[in-house]
Amino acid sequence: MDVQKAQISDIDALVDLRIRYLKEDHGRLGIQDEETIAEKLPEYFRAHLGKDLFCYIVRDGKDIVSCAFLLVVEKPMSPSFINGKTGMVLNVYTRPAHRQKGYAGLLMKELISDARKMALCSIELKATDAGYSLYRSAGFADDVSKYHLMKWKNQ
Repeated sequence: MDVQKAQISDIDALVDLRIRYLKEDHGRLGIQDEETIAEKLPEYFRAHLGKDLFCYIVRDGKDIVSCAFLLVVEKPMSPSFINGKTGMVLNVYTRPAHRQKGYAGLLMKELISDARKMALCSIELKATDAGYSLYRSAGFADDVSKYHLMKWKNQ
């Protein structure tokens, strides 16, 4: 199987895969949330795909069966990211019938290759227990920091 970059024509499939990923990741997705995501996400993909969001995909025939997203962010420079360019991996997902075939590993290999070409200083991700060994084998390491990961939520 070849890894490709998703195109605008793949947006409907990317929305479907994102929703499937979110349902698995969160255990469920409320009807209102799913409707909002399905409505708004195509607009997001049209604005960002190929610019600061790169979606790597594997196809089985015409169907996309596996994906991984790389969001590229440019921050003010620091010693941790000297050129300011970093990446975040999102939405690594393979349809259940296509799991355990090495697709996620292929996606990560291509994503990391492109990150090098883009001169990203680092790539971050949040690993589930199921994906942890995959990411370790791809070269990711636990991030130990003197900082605490915190989040503010608008409610």
